[in-house]
Amino acid sequence: MDGILLVYKEKGMTSFDVVFKLRKMLNQKKIGHSGTLDPEAEGVMLIFLGNATKLLPYIEDSDKEYIATMKLGVQTFSDDIHSEVIAEKPITEIIDFDAVLQSFKGKQKQYPPMVSSIKVNGKKLQEYARKNIAVERPLRDVEFYHLETLDAKEMRFKVHCSSGTYIRSLCVDIAHKTNNLGCMTSLIRTKVGRFTIEDCFKLSDIEKGQFKILDKSVVLEHLPKVKLLNPLDAYHGKRIKIQTPHDMVVIQDDICIAIYRRENGDIFRSERGLW
Repeated sequence: MDGILLVYKEKGMTSFDVVFKLRKMLNQKKIGHSGTLDPEAEGVMLIFLGNATKLLPYIEDSDKEYIATMKLGVQTFSDDIHSEVIAEKPITEIIDFDAVLQSFKGKQKQYPPMVSSIKVNGKKLQEYARKNIAVERPLRDVEFYHLETLDAKEMRFKVHCSSGTYIRSLCVDIAHKTNNLGCMTSLIRTKVGRFTIEDCFKLSDIEKGQFKILDKSVVLEHLPKVKLLNPLDAYHGKRIKIQTPHDMVVIQDDICIAIYRRENGDIFRSERGLW
């Protein structure tokens, strides 16, 4: 089975749990996903099956949209409400929540949570955190394309952001900017690229056989397609002369055969076979 499966991850399971269950349900050995969701978060996951796993480094649909809520007055071990409180502080009222939210629009530097899979010296930050080992977190470049207040009183908001952004960290940063402590209380991923929560299937649906596999080519629509007089050259991974202004192309026959990248001049080399 090759292709893309859009899954609605429910609360109470890790992203690894979803992959593990799908591997058994679909009797699928090769399986991957394009972005982790925390155990208590829910929403869209892109699952790559079979040869589609080869496409993970090339997808353009990597930006995310979330709906989140947060609370003030407490700092937690994981930066969300689902772990122990490690500090408390009287709340400073936020007069204009939307103005604070909009101040994060654009490119930002962000510290990832200590409870995260970001690696420092070969180990995940969460490994250091759980052993109480102090380590410097790497600042990461992120971008917020759109932020929208949904309920200022409840501090519920929508965020469209770049891949790799932590909404838990955004909640902490919002609190810090207003002289508060704070943490995230809920998170729903509503979109990954152009794929929405309405497109997704729950694990219970998939278990009943009620799902649809998208062709793997849907995540390559941003790359130009090239057809060859002799497609066997691409099947065999040979260097090919192509006249195109693009530095990366998909060689296509009846199916997507391979991804080719410009090597020198009009000569392209095979970067990834897809069949």
